[in-house]
Amino acid sequence: MALRLGGLSAGSCWRAARGGGGGLSAGAGSRAAGRTCRPPGAAGREPSRGLGHSPAARGGPRPGTGLSGALAGLAGLAGLAAAAFGRAERAEAEPRSRGPRSPSPGRRQDDDDDDELGRRCRCFMAPPVTALRELRARPGDMKTRMELLVLETQAQVCRALAQVDGGARFSVDRWERKEGGGGISCVLQDGHVFEKAGVSISVVHGNLSEEAAKQMRSRGKNLKTKDGKLPFSAMGVSSVIHPKNPHAPTIHFNYRYFEVEEADGNKQWWFGGGCDLTPTYLNQEDAVHFHRTLKEACDQHGPDLYPKFKKWCDDYFFIVHRGERRGIGGIFFDDLDSPSKEEVFRFVQSCAQAVVPSYIPLVKKHHNDSFTPQEKLWQQLRRGRYVEFNLLYDRGTKFGLFTPGSRIESILMSLPLTARWEYMHSPPENSKEAEILEVLRHPRDWVH
Repeated sequence: MALRLGGLSAGSCWRAARGGGGGLSAGAGSRAAGRTCRPPGAAGREPSRGLGHSPAARGGPRPGTGLSGALAGLAGLAGLAAAAFGRAERAEAEPRSRGPRSPSPGRRQDDDDDDELGRRCRCFMAPPVTALRELRARPGDMKTRMELLVLETQAQVCRALAQVDGGARFSVDRWERKEGGGGISCVLQDGHVFEKAGVSISVVHGNLSEEAAKQMRSRGKNLKTKDGKLPFSAMGVSSVIHPKNPHAPTIHFNYRYFEVEEADGNKQWWFGGGCDLTPTYLNQEDAVHFHRTLKEACDQHGPDLYPKFKKWCDDYFFIVHRGERRGIGGIFFDDLDSPSKEEVFRFVQSCAQAVVPSYIPLVKKHHNDSFTPQEKLWQQLRRGRYVEFNLLYDRGTKFGLFTPGSRIESILMSLPLTARWEYMHSPPENSKEAEILEVLRHPRDWVH
């Protein structure tokens, strides 16, 4: 029997079983890749200019900035969205029937999923969190457009990863939050190419706590509550991908949207996100390709964005007690709310579309490289640094871990399967290991 999930019939595309295993195989990913999912709002739009001039964007990173800061990482979305986790469902892709479908009994024709929106949703890893009828009712609303963008980004990345892995299987977990909303977590573990790859989306709403409102006010947001309540909506996509081969780099990205409605009906909104690369060994050509791809995405919207957000990224992903960055950077931004909602959305859209071309060629290039036991050991030690940053400094992870009722599995999805710590380990001078450490201690300009 088809299970109706999130307002979209599972009959033709999705099979779900509570508590059962599900996934997307590389074969399913290859079939899906043949379909074109047009990004929302992409048609007929020209590149915009003038982003990144809000006070928040000019001010650079502010550690510990509360709920929006918590959404800065994968665990931020998971920690907020999965707080008071209700239930999970697992879904897997299933061949679609051909030909027209008849509406299910008791459903109006206009509730069916055979219109443009319904066809777009078939590209996703699971049906949208928000019911289709609600998405149809507000097609131009930013919450609708951002939900579709994060779902499309998740599907595009998962398909690309499955194709590269050549046999991997994604577990697709759909979960609900009793206060409002939910999410979809797609996780691949111990594949042929990837040790662990997680791509998660969250679409949540409810009322901010007074403590969260205070934290937002502390960073300059003047929020007016009514009877102590402050309605909010938040959505985003986050991912961390750890390949097996030490010559293939790890990547992290997330893009998110936050909206708060004040007591007088005024709505405050902002976007955040970024994408960064963490190689075990330095490959100059890879670093240039990654940063150049991100720069090209940023340059469509203003020549000053990439250098500004590149520096922000270098500053944010700093492991203070080690005196080094987690990786070779990328871009990072938060509280981006000018010059207009439309222009910032189009910028975020460009950045999300740059994930696959910035990263997948690097994995294809290196996943079959030969490596020594010493190089594998160094990868495990660098993974240890990754864990240190995420647990000690990442504000999203910290927020999630300290939020009662959070879904811990989602919060810790960003961590690698394996890592290592050795007492007083120091690489030999002039070694390849020492070379990457020098870059992590002194960030470089990769595009000029």
